[in-house]
Amino acid sequence: MMDVFLFIVTILAVWRITHLLSKEDGPFDIVFLIRKKAGAGFLGSLLDCFYCTSVWIALPFGLWLGNNWWEKLLYWWAISGAACLLEQATTKSNQQKQEPEYFED
Repeated sequence: MMDVFLFIVTILAVWRITHLLSKEDGPFDIVFLIRKKAGAGFLGSLLDCFYCTSVWIALPFGLWLGNNWWEKLLYWWAISGAACLLEQATTKSNQQKQEPEYFED
């Protein structure tokens, strides 16, 4: 039972760290300055994409949770995937409301 709790807490931690690095400015704009220094190169594009960032943030957590190489790999992918699902669930849709396609004269 503790493993499930630890897994859920790990997912939440990865989501929070990833969200901070890719979507927020951070306290005193520290994260914003880090992203600005990263520029438009590989690191900069990595920090602009939530999904890309979650893969690399989840890596050390997956290595920590797994007991052997295949568990470490599966935990890595599962944690990143769960963080991405959580991001999808908490992000407001940018789609406009669909207007009815009929008109009255």
